[in-house]
Amino acid sequence: QVQLVESGGGLVQPGGSLRLSCAASERIVSINHMAWYRQVPGKERDFVAIVTERGGTKYADSVKGRFTISRDNAKNTVYLQMNSLKPEDTAVYYCKVIEYSGAYYWGQGTQVTVSS
Repeated sequence: QVQLVESGGGLVQPGGSLRLSCAASERIVSINHMAWYRQVPGKERDFVAIVTERGGTKYADSVKGRFTISRDNAKNTVYLQMNSLKPEDTAVYYCKVIEYSGAYYWGQGTQVTVSS
């Protein structure tokens, strides 16, 4: 069964940092893009960042300069380093893995809460 396992969420004070991880099971092959999205209750899931197989990246304007996405292809894992966190970054964060075939998979989500 295809599986994405996320970790690293939690409660952090404004200005703090967190690092999210998302490991894809071995059944997911030929991974092209790996990405992070986030969602708050009552709103749509929003794009945060994406990294291609070759390491090219793109970010939402709201996180540029604060978040860094990276990946370890040998481990089928994508990371999101989040610095200078703000209360408005509070959300459930989801990873998304897209194969070259076009098939895609979502993680189960991990809660990030930024509050003093």
